[in-house]
Amino acid sequence: MRRKGVLRTLMVGDTVWLWGRRHRHPDCRETLSLRRADAPQAQLRLVFRSGESGAAGGWPLGEGEIIGAGGHVLNLNEPGVARRFLDEAMTRGLLPTVNGVREEDGWPLFEALVSGTTPHTT
Repeated sequence: MRRKGVLRTLMVGDTVWLWGRRHRHPDCRETLSLRRADAPQAQLRLVFRSGESGAAGGWPLGEGEIIGAGGHVLNLNEPGVARRFLDEAMTRGLLPTVNGVREEDGWPLFEALVSGTTPHTT
């Protein structure tokens, strides 16, 4: 079983990326953090707050799941999902190049990832 809070790795070409997911309060949000292993102080945080765009965390969702307004569900614990968000962030030029934390609303990226897919039904 994976320990909470431990960063995970993704290989993209020759580059090692570190990523992790956290549920944060007080405004109940899921956060996906991405950073290069060789530049750990330059971090991108994709933040998913519950609101008009979707829901993040809490019942009936499982740990790390986010659901968009259209009914699509993604699990931020899955490496493939983290990789898709990383690829979309690269495409949009969101990855920081200097030390510091860059926070971005993750819902626009979510919508790009799920466009053209069938919504989740329960």
